Amino acid sequence: MAPFATIYTYPNNVRVQRAQAVAKLNGLEIVEDSDFQLANPSDPKWAAILAKFPYGKVPALSTTDGSLNLTEGQAIVRFLADSGPKSEQLLGRTAVDRALIEQWACFAEQELLTNLYPCMLMVHRPDLVPYTPEGYDASAKKFERAVKHVENTLAKGNGKFLVGEEVTVADVMVAGALILASKLLLDAEMKKSAAPSVEGYLKGLLEIPELKESFGELVTVQERLRGKTE
Repeated sequence: MAPFATIYTYPNNVRVQRAQAVAKLNGLEIVEDSDFQLANPSDPKWAAILAKFPYGKVPALSTTDGSLNLTEGQAIVRFLADSGPKSEQLLGRTAVDRALIEQWACFAEQELLTNLYPCMLMVHRPDLVPYTPEGYDASAKKFERAVKHVENTLAKGNGKFLVGEEVTVADVMVAGALILASKLLLDAEMKKSAAPSVEGYLKGLLEIPELKESFGELVTVQERLRGKTE
């Protein structure tokens, strides 16, 4: 059987890992294609991608039947969640649950990743975002506030899932951001002060085979990584 869709992306993109996790939970095969030079007009493959996605943004999903070309990671996850037999579980069985799951999907993008990425770029791509202690600490403080909100929600609930009694898009979206953060910013100090149960939450989710296959092992740092000052 042909795959359900192809996602064009750069390697190790957390937004694609989340999409793959949802697709696997829903029994959908998604092919990843990163064999192109992003934003290089002389690459004929990139030119073909631009013909489908003129804004030139990845990840970008194209269904095998040609019915949809879609960008924006959150929209891609929602589409994949809605395209298989577990759509009600993943997106919510009631109007209230659907709203809460969508809220967490937005939160993962706007509060977790938005505040994580500046720190990541300062460490790994200072040519794009030069490292400054003040800028790094400001983003880290905002990220810590967001992680504490996740912690508080888990403490008020069952500690295993953010919405309801089974894994949903809310968990996949938030976990993707936190798993990535655990490699760089979510260190022992932050977990102790703001999120003591978050690591257990992530380990529990990674016991789900589809999530483990998509995200890999949980890698943690004792002390957060920082950039270098000139």
